[in-house]
Amino acid sequence: MELEARDPQDRRPLGRAVLDPATRPPRVRLKRQEPDGPVEEDLFLEWEGVLDDSARLRGCPVCGGRSLFRQRSLPALTPFVLVLAFAGVVLALLGHADDPRVLFGLGVLLTLDVGVLFFARTRLVCYRCRSRFGRVPIARQHRPWDAAESARAEHQAGAITSSPEAATAPDPEDAEQT
Repeated sequence: MELEARDPQDRRPLGRAVLDPATRPPRVRLKRQEPDGPVEEDLFLEWEGVLDDSARLRGCPVCGGRSLFRQRSLPALTPFVLVLAFAGVVLALLGHADDPRVLFGLGVLLTLDVGVLFFARTRLVCYRCRSRFGRVPIARQHRPWDAAESARAEHQAGAITSSPEAATAPDPEDAEQT
């Protein structure tokens, strides 16, 4: 499994690691690139209840979140292929589609486009901390991103806030007890 871990509090990237979920390592060594150079950091994972009986992820071992969603990760070549596809459409609209070189180029472009879709991988992402899990078997229960589920996960997390004022505001129940 490829892990791209993020901080559960503010969702900043912590680093990447490759691990075997069958061994359920309690600690992984994350690596990330900083302006000063490479940085390594330990991350402790909580595996209790995040794997189902068929060893598929059903929760996040980084933050303990119970909701994951599917996300397609397209290769870095995708924007380049899209620009070429747009150029091919323009050439066809201008009437140059009968030239054998243009037809050959459009055929190559079609092959590239199918190749991009073929090499696109699906990964799981945690709603709560946005950690990503690649090269892992995905259960049917995981669906694409859903706004309502995302709001529910953020509400349950409680630590992720949308403004600094909300993070420092006193709890109204604490004010009533004093």
